[in-house]
Amino acid sequence: MTHIPTLTTDRLLLRGHTLDDFDEFLELWKHKEIVRFIGGEMPTREQVWARLLRYAGLWHHLGFGFFAVEERQSGRLIGEVGFLDLHRDMTPMTEGTLEAGWGITPPMQGKGYATEAMSAAIAWADRQFAGRRMTCIVDLENLPSLRVAEKIGFRRIDELMLKDRSNAIFER
Repeated sequence: MTHIPTLTTDRLLLRGHTLDDFDEFLELWKHKEIVRFIGGEMPTREQVWARLLRYAGLWHHLGFGFFAVEERQSGRLIGEVGFLDLHRDMTPMTEGTLEAGWGITPPMQGKGYATEAMSAAIAWADRQFAGRRMTCIVDLENLPSLRVAEKIGFRRIDELMLKDRSNAIFER
């Protein structure tokens, strides 16, 4: 298994997910505000479990994945950030890129946590995968995430339909 690094910022700890995170992870994915722009359907307990296991597989096979985002002061899991490669059937394709993604629990949104966490994750990825193309896909109605994408250095390059929703594709 690939070693999952632990990254520290002023307010956050980014670390690998553990099986002990499942209950907090399930709570994160039960927020309508989280799933609204990511498929729109509330995941089942089984789907959240599969997502948790998929993250371990990403790290194992690709050497990158998603980090659990823990607030250092409280020790609570407040979200996740990281990279994936889902081999999506879409045009333009993001296959082979480090596709960035982030989600912070709604009660903790608006405090700069997504920007802080993604900035640390990007710095790590830039060291590990120098020169590799980095992308992200953001629903056009998700104004906070559109702002985060721009703050962390992504520029909009195209639009696409994904799960019947209009999305912007960004590149860094």
